[in-house]
This record gives sequence, C-alpha cells and structure tokens, in this order.
Amino acid sequence: MVSKSYSNLLNLVSGEHPSPSFIQTPRIMTVSDDESVSSSSSSSSSIQHDRLIIVANQLPIRGHRKASGGWSFSLDENSLLLQLKDGLGDDDEMDVIYVGGLKEEIHPNEQDEVSQTLLESFKCVPTFFPPGLYTRFYHGFCKQHLWPLFHYMLPLTPDLGGRFNRSLWQAYVSVNKIFADRIMEVINPEQDFVWIHDYHLMVLPTFLRKRFNRVKLGFFLHSPFPSSEIYNTLPIREELLRALLNSDLIGFHTFDYARHFLSCCSRMLGLSYESKRGYISLEYYGRTVSIKILPVGIHMKRLESVLNQPETESKVSKLIKQFQDQGKRMLLGVDDMDIFKGISLKLLAMEQLLIQHPEWQGKIVLVQIANPARGTGNDVKEVKAETYSTVKRINETFGKPGYEPVILIDEPLKFYERVAYYVVAECCLVTAVRDGMNLMPYEYIISRQGNGKLDKVLGFEPSMLKKSMLVVSEFIGCSPSLSGAIRVNPWNIDSVADAMDCALELSEPEKQMRHEKHYRYVSTHDVGYWARSFLQDLERTCKDHVTKRCWGIGFGLSFRVVALDPNFRKLLMEHIVSAYKGTTTRAILLDYDGTLMPQSSIDKSPSSKTIEMINTLCRDKNNMNVHPVMTLYTETTDGSTIEMKDRSMVWCYEDADPDFGSCQAKELLDHLESVLANEPVTVKRGQSSVEVKPQRGMTPDFVLCIGDDRSDEDMFEVITSSVASGKCIAPNAEVFACTVGNKPSKATYYLDDTVEIARLMQGLASVSEQS
Repeated sequence: MVSKSYSNLLNLVSGEHPSPSFIQTPRIMTVSDDESVSSSSSSSSSIQHDRLIIVANQLPIRGHRKASGGWSFSLDENSLLLQLKDGLGDDDEMDVIYVGGLKEEIHPNEQDEVSQTLLESFKCVPTFFPPGLYTRFYHGFCKQHLWPLFHYMLPLTPDLGGRFNRSLWQAYVSVNKIFADRIMEVINPEQDFVWIHDYHLMVLPTFLRKRFNRVKLGFFLHSPFPSSEIYNTLPIREELLRALLNSDLIGFHTFDYARHFLSCCSRMLGLSYESKRGYISLEYYGRTVSIKILPVGIHMKRLESVLNQPETESKVSKLIKQFQDQGKRMLLGVDDMDIFKGISLKLLAMEQLLIQHPEWQGKIVLVQIANPARGTGNDVKEVKAETYSTVKRINETFGKPGYEPVILIDEPLKFYERVAYYVVAECCLVTAVRDGMNLMPYEYIISRQGNGKLDKVLGFEPSMLKKSMLVVSEFIGCSPSLSGAIRVNPWNIDSVADAMDCALELSEPEKQMRHEKHYRYVSTHDVGYWARSFLQDLERTCKDHVTKRCWGIGFGLSFRVVALDPNFRKLLMEHIVSAYKGTTTRAILLDYDGTLMPQSSIDKSPSSKTIEMINTLCRDKNNMNVHPVMTLYTETTDGSTIEMKDRSMVWCYEDADPDFGSCQAKELLDHLESVLANEPVTVKRGQSSVEVKPQRGMTPDFVLCIGDDRSDEDMFEVITSSVASGKCIAPNAEVFACTVGNKPSKATYYLDDTVEIARLMQGLASVSEQS
C-alpha cells in the first residue's frame, strides 16, 4: 500500500515499501556495491559484452487476450525504444533488456506467467502495480502536474492543470520504487549501462544510486524542461533536481531545455556548470554529471520500408485522385488532440488565409489528422469541442459542393496511411505552442524524398529534384534543426497565415534547396545516430567510476553520493612541519572568510592572535606571504578580486566603487610595501590594480594554499597545473593545496575546520619564530 503521509517517503527510499508479488527474473549479481568494487579487477563476469537496460514507462510490447484464454504479445514497431535498439547493432555488440509497464492490465494470477513469457521471448521485464496506483501515478501526477507544468502551464485554478496533490506525488515515488526493484533483479552493476527515459521516472536515479553507488546511469528527457521561473513553482522542485543529478548523463533535445535545467541547478542548488572541449558538465559532490544535447531522430529503415509497401502506393494514388487531379493543393497537420499542439490556432490561421487571400478558396485543402489524446480531463474535451466547431464554421463559410477547405480525420490511421498523406502534402504545418521534440516534420521530409515507385505514381521524372515545405512553431524541439523551415509564433494568427501563403508561393528551386538541406540532416541524424551518440557519452562519463572513493549521504530523496579522489587525504601537522623546516623559499596563500575566520562569525575582524600569527610568518625571511593581506582588503572592498597569474599576484578593483577602490588600493600598496620591504619582490600599482611580482629567478620550493569555497577551487587548479608544467614552482617542491572540510575538491588535502587551520598556522608560526 502507498504510504499515507509525506514523511513516509523516507521509508520508500530506504526500501521498506512492500513490492507486489511477481516472478523473480534471473538475478545476475549477488554482491553488494562495496564488494563489487573491491573485486572488480579480479572477478570474471558472465557477461562477455556490453549490456544495456532500457527503462521507460511503457514496454515496446503490444498484448491482446486470446479467445482461448491467456495472452499473446508482439513487438510495437512504433516504439522509440525498439527503434533505438536497431541503431545499436545486433545482439553480439549490445545486449538490450527492457524494463517497463504494459498498456494492458494483467491479473495478479497471470503476472508470473506473463513475466516469464516476456523475458524469454522479448527480453522484457514488466512492472506490475497494486490496484489504482498506476492511475494515480500516470493520469494523476504525470499528466496533471508534471506534463502541464513542463509545457509552461501553471495550475492557477483547480481546473487549469490541477493543484499539487501530495498523495499523487507519493504514488509517483511508489511507482518509481517498483521500477527500481525490478531493475535490481536483473542488473549487474559492474557491467550494465542503464538508460532511463522521460519525466515519468525522474526520481528513479536516486533509488538506483542508493543501492549501487557506481551504477552507470543515463537519463533522457523527451519533454521540454521549463524555465526556472516556471519550474520554481513545483513544491518538490529540489527533490526532482537532486534525483536527476544522481544520473551520470542527462540528455535534452535542445540547448534551451538544457540551459533551463542548468539554471535551476544554479539558482536552487548553487551548482555551476562548465564546458570543456565541447562537453558540458557540472560537479555534484565530487561526481561529474554530463549534459547531452541532441535531438532524437527517426527510424530511417522502417520509414523507407513503409514507403515501399504496396498499400502505401495504393493510398498515394487515391489521394492524388482526391486532391491533385481535382486541382487542389494539400496542406497537412498531424497532431495529438491535446491543448499544447495548437490545432485550433492552425485552423484559425487557415481561416485567416482564406479571408486575406480569396484566390486560394477552392484551391487549397488543410488535412488535419488528429491522433487520440494521451491524457484525460476537461482540457481534452475543450480542445475537441473547439476543434470541431472551428472546422464546421470554416467549412460552412468557405465550402461549396465538392470542396471542403478543412478535412478533419479524428480516427486512428495506420502508419502507411499517414505516410501516404506525407507523400502528397505540399506543405506540413506544426503549430504546437509547446512540444518536446515532434518527429512529424522529419517523417514528412523522408516521405517527400520518396522512391522510384512513388515517383511514377506522382508523375515525377527520374532526374527531378524533390521538394518540401515546412511551417513550424518556434516552440518545438525539432525547430532548431530545421533551418530551412518557415518558423512562426503560433499565437500570431496573421503571421502563420502569411507563412502558409509564403510556403505555397515560394519558387520551385527554393523549395528544392530547403528540402535537400533538411533531407541531408534528417537522413544522417536518425534514431541510431542519437542512441549511439548518447551511449558513447555515457561510457565516457562513467569510465572513472572505479577510480573514486564514494559513499552515500542524505536521507530520502535528498540522497546523493560523495565521490573523492583516492589520493585526497587529511593534512597532518607533522608532515607539513617537516616540509616547512626543510625549505627556504615558501609561498603561503590563505583565504580568509571560512578559512582563517569561521563563516558563522558575525564579527569578521581578525583577532589579535590571528594578526600576530600572520606577522610572525611574514617576518620569516624564507616566506613569501602576500595573499592574506590581499584577502583582507578583498573582504572589505565589494567588487574587488584576487587574480593569480603565472608570475604575479594581482588585486583588482575595477568592479568596485572607483573612489573607494582607489583609496583601498593606496592603503594596500602602503601595507604591502611595509610587509615586503626586505623581500625579493616588487610591488606596483596599475590601472585599477595592485600587483606583487617576485624578482626574476625566484621560485618557491614550498607552497601552502588553503581555501574553503568554490572560488578557491580555481586557485587549487592553478597550483596543480603549475606543478604539472614545472612553471613558477621549483622542481620537487613541497606543495600542499588544502580545502576546509572532507568534501570533493581539486585540492589534495583537507582539514576539518577553521580551528584545525588556526592550529596548523600557529604551528608553522612557532617554527618560524624559533628559527
């Protein structure tokens, strides 16, 4: 049963939720995550090649009950999950197992037999749910909360989108937990890759990461990801973000969706991302989470096969007789009957076109294929009612015997029938107000390319160049990849009407050029290309899993894994004191707030003891202390920064108040000249800066660098790169890059808190005083 209070979600995450009974599929692994790590180099696996576990809300399976009893199952050729497998090669290269739900409800008494059949015949592992749970999960939380919000629809009233319902959220978490249980029955965490699909399973990564800290896990979102202003309204916004960040690779169709996700991570979790050599990633507690931006493609071979079918050829012939032979030019729309597909906006644009350009009356026909809506509710009823009434009004106004300007097809079509409409249509219209991807324009382009058989039916010469035209909404995922399409704001009815007119009037060479450009892209970026590219990036991201020390922290859906470099260790007093005594040219770089001074301190002024300690270090002729002084001025001068250069350290105040910055610069210059009077360095003032530069040939043989926050990570990186390159630091120098707290860092060492740092620095000061 689903827990009745939100606090019980902690029990769900810890694995205390009772799963429904079903057959146990063959378990591939029996060791815990810690055991698997320790034996990873020596143990031999039963898997001889890569294996991929694809997880989605629905399996690529169709089922129907036999008259004699029992079930009969077949593969769903329309399923993206099935199509992407074809792009990965045969089973000798990649073994694929599917985990997901069935469209059909299976009685508990039949679930064992169905599980066994699907596993043996289709390599599918079905998930089953207690009565009523799936409805609350899918039609409740997914379709009433996530799906509308991700499409920019705020629940401003109870009827508009639906207000957040805590019990539906609990159902969502429960279903994700059941998915995790099923995956755990078949996974080999050392070998297998797991690829989770879409917003239905956004908290699943947390369940898997909790059980297997080093699981190789990818997630692809097939819907839009909204801007932070929209996403922020979700009551469980942080839980979903943290769950997604338990993946190794997160995929999006467009840069906009990825940018919105990264913005949410920055604003809500304080995480920043970086781009290196074309790869976008962010650090999450020491783990690297990569971001993939690549729109999905279509299954070229399947579509080309349908184009070769006799049924398609026959349907194309009928459509030519219905339209072209009657002197009518066809425009085509193919959309689901839901509020975001903009069907009514398209119809209004068609009406406007016929009003503004009466010459098209009787000559153009808009065929609108309306697929059944995937959700339920009042919004679907309203869309249907508005669509029917608008079509009726247009046809009554502009229709005449033998001519209807709009043909609405609201019954399910077979795929070859839909393809036939693509082949005949001169222009395809997509006016969705928000859509994750929408592959319909891709299917249209390949269908218009056609083949030799269809060319004969259409009356094309063998050498004739193909042509197609697209009018697409700028708010759909495929829009950025279709540079030759006419992009429109679907809310601007006049603009869409003008675009339709332009598509019809454009010159033949222009149509051919745009079609060729689109065809080159769509044919080379198919679903196989998309799948291979995603898995290559997933493998790249996960390759260093075994090199990290990792452990889990946090409760419930705040669980995450901390990953540290195996060489990261605590800085011991005796170690650094010994190195300090044995060196003669020392560079000491110290942060202030959070390092020498606790972050929680209200009074940020340094104590007399701290000042005396720094003065003692500065009096030591072997020490090159500049950074603590600069840091004090940075703390008191808003907008100022410290820049570490190859041969100098610079205090910059160009972003500070000009007058105050200039005043502080003069004070800093006097301070540094006093402190460094007998040191082999030069101090000079530049434009909006004060620079300290060691004299020529002076390289430290001891470097101590201590900081506590993200801004200090750049300093650690400079130190590390200087050691690797041999620049600025003497060969075989003693280098100690140290962060505050046992946490992921580019530093090599850590100390627990400011008390330990004060003790360390006081110890070094004592050594300097004695010498």
